[in-house]
Amino acid sequence: MSDQPAAPGEPQPDMEVRQLDATRERDFWAVHSTEHDCGWCACAAWWVPTWEGFGARKAEENRGLRAELFRRGEFDGYIAYAGGEPVGWCQVGPRDRLAKLVKQYALAPDPAGFAITCFLVLPSHRRRGVARELLARVLDDLRFRGILRVEVFPRVEETSDPLDLWTGPLSLYAEAGFRARDPAVPRPPLMLDLALR
Repeated sequence: MSDQPAAPGEPQPDMEVRQLDATRERDFWAVHSTEHDCGWCACAAWWVPTWEGFGARKAEENRGLRAELFRRGEFDGYIAYAGGEPVGWCQVGPRDRLAKLVKQYALAPDPAGFAITCFLVLPSHRRRGVARELLARVLDDLRFRGILRVEVFPRVEETSDPLDLWTGPLSLYAEAGFRARDPAVPRPPLMLDLALR
């Protein structure tokens, strides 16, 4: 990696995005390190049955759940690399696999629909356009794979706290063309039809 960091708001010039698989588990754990603010979750939030008590869960519990997901062959996302080092993560997969998400938003079944449900960028690489570039490349790959519909679930309220932006900021998705199916619904899911993109 270059010794000169990218300017705020600019992507890393050497950024790559790769779909998570069994050969990249170590890279997943590097991004989800307990040494920084959001690493304790291990992207387990949508996999637990309820929000009750989730904030009190220990990192070991979440890491154990994630390890079990890996053992089951659940590699649900993409990793961003800068200079060959893992710096970001985006959780992506079939929407209906996440029962808690479907229940929380009262979603009708959509076996063909996908969902983007989490972003995590290492503190050292935030405000450099990593999430924007990661989203763009994920959408390109989903379209290449024949996925037609993608939904996202951003926080609507304005905030700059990374702990509140784990589902992705509203502005990121709006810029990419996501729109609410029903704007009258509080905090509505946003949808993008990749066939029209």
